[in-house]
Parts: sequence; C-alpha cells; structure tokens
Amino acid sequence: MDSERVFNAVLARNLTGHGLTLDTDQSMTTFAGLAMPEVAASATQMGATLPQDWIDEVYGEAYQTLRDGVPLIPGVMEVIARLDHEGIPCCVVSNGSEEKMRITLTPHGLWDRFHPNAMFSAHTLKVAKPDPGIFLAAAAHFDVQARDCVVIEDTATGARGAARAGMQCFGYAAHDNGAALVAEAAEVFHDMTDLTRRLGLS
Repeated sequence: MDSERVFNAVLARNLTGHGLTLDTDQSMTTFAGLAMPEVAASATQMGATLPQDWIDEVYGEAYQTLRDGVPLIPGVMEVIARLDHEGIPCCVVSNGSEEKMRITLTPHGLWDRFHPNAMFSAHTLKVAKPDPGIFLAAAAHFDVQARDCVVIEDTATGARGAARAGMQCFGYAAHDNGAALVAEAAEVFHDMTDLTRRLGLS
C-alpha cells in the first residue's frame, strides 16, 4: 500500500511546526524510506528544532492519520495470490514499526497473512534500509540465497539496500518517472498489474 505519501504528509506538517517548512513532495524527496532516527538527524541539520521525544510525537500523529485507512495499490492482492499459487514465499520488509504495519495492513487482511513469520521491521531487527542486513535477515529466515531473491521497492533507500544485499529489485514508481529508483539499479514499473509478467509468472 502507498503509505509513504500519507506518512510524509504528516511528517511535513509536523516539521513545519518545528521550524522546517516543507510540503509533502519535499518531504517525500528528502525523507521517503529513511528510518526515523535518520529523519530526525537530517531534519535537525536542515534547521528543525525537535523535542527529545519527537519520534514518538510524529508517530502518534501519523498513526492517527493511518487509522483512517490507507488504500491498497491496485493489483497487489492479485500478485500475492499468484505468488501463493506458485508456492513462492513472500514477506514484508519495512523500516517502519510493527505497530505502523499492523495499522495499515490489518484492514486488508494482510497483517494475519504476514505476521509474525513473514514480517521484518527495522525497529525489531535494529537494522534499517539502506543497510542490506534487513533484507539478508529475511532471506536467511526462508533459507534463500540473496541472488535468488527479488525485492519490490517504492523508495530509493530501499532499492539501495536491495542492491547492497545483492538482490534484484523492481522499483514501483507511483508518483513520478522513477529516476531515483533507476539511479539505485532498480527496474522501474508503474502498474502493479504488470509485476507478474516482470517476475516471469504470466
């Protein structure tokens, strides 16, 4: 689901209130895909004055917004169903917290589908994209070599982590031409219904 834009809209409003004026697009360009400690450090360098509990503050605001619902990307359920039909294991790897994933995934039945054995959170593993360790931990869980994995990413940060892990990456560009994903060696696509063909399953 496209929660990045929803989250960055909240983030932009919050940081504007702390002295760093941003709109959603600027927040997306600057922070999309980063772990929150990195966001805090970067925002501070850019001029924001953040309280000590800022990460908890912004998560509280974001969770409230996310509870209003985040729609699924059209076609994603069909992709998951096809992977299941083919017996290909898939999982969720996120820089977000498990709580964030629970809020966004539960309404669509995907929390029960992936939790707890196919869900990997940077908050739990203490390693975040673009560090390849979070992807490698997921691969090790399924006893799969990195070279045999495919990563589907919608941020340059995630695509960089996939490349560092030695994994093929398809970059889903929902809002632009995907240039930032291409720069990280991802193969860009714009329609989730095209993914099964790219995976060789059509």
